[in-house]
Amino acid sequence: QSQIVESGGGLVQPGGSLRLSCVASGFTLADDAVGWFRQAPGKEYEEVICFSSADVPTYAIESVQGRFTISRDKARNTAYLQMNSLKPEDTAKYYCSVDCEVGRWGQGTQVTVSS
Repeated sequence: QSQIVESGGGLVQPGGSLRLSCVASGFTLADDAVGWFRQAPGKEYEEVICFSSADVPTYAIESVQGRFTISRDKARNTAYLQMNSLKPEDTAKYYCSVDCEVGRWGQGTQVTVSS
């Protein structure tokens, strides 16, 4: 059974950092593109970043470029989203997406940026 589990969210002050993890089971994450989406309260899902199967990142939100970095550890079947210089507008539930497709994700992890 294929499964994605996101973790690493939490409450952080503006300017802080978090690293989100995305652990895959039941399939090999390295064979697929992987991305991160987010949904802020009262808003639609939005794609944050997509990492191709060739490990080329594509940022979907200009404001995170230079602050967010996606990576993966193929041996651990895990992808990561390193988020630095966090802003209150980054507050959202973050989802790790297989093939950067809407809905192909786990339960998400909440990120709250607040002083």
